[in-house]
Amino acid sequence: MKAYSQAFVRHLAKTIPDRFSATSGAANRVGKIYVDYLRNGKAQTTAAAFSARARPGMGVSMPVSWEQLSDLKSGAHWTVQTAGEYLSFLARDPREAYWSARQSLASAIKRLR
Repeated sequence: MKAYSQAFVRHLAKTIPDRFSATSGAANRVGKIYVDYLRNGKAQTTAAAFSARARPGMGVSMPVSWEQLSDLKSGAHWTVQTAGEYLSFLARDPREAYWSARQSLASAIKRLR
């Protein structure tokens, strides 16, 4: 997974360099989105689903379906106060397909290199 993530991020930064950066460090991403592929290695961590972020205004990490993405306004769409209510209205788990999907990233990695 890490090899694929790294290849994808480098391709993204090379294809759209004015929007994305593959290099860490604040100076390397001024006005750009830094895509951190390093969080995709074994024993690497990032914000888990349903976790409240540590800074005010950052919201709660929430799994969503692809169909919901266009309706989201920011990464702080849900707060500690609103996340529970949102989850109580879900008819199904937005990650349900994850548990049954089996696929390899090998062909995608080859195309990105």
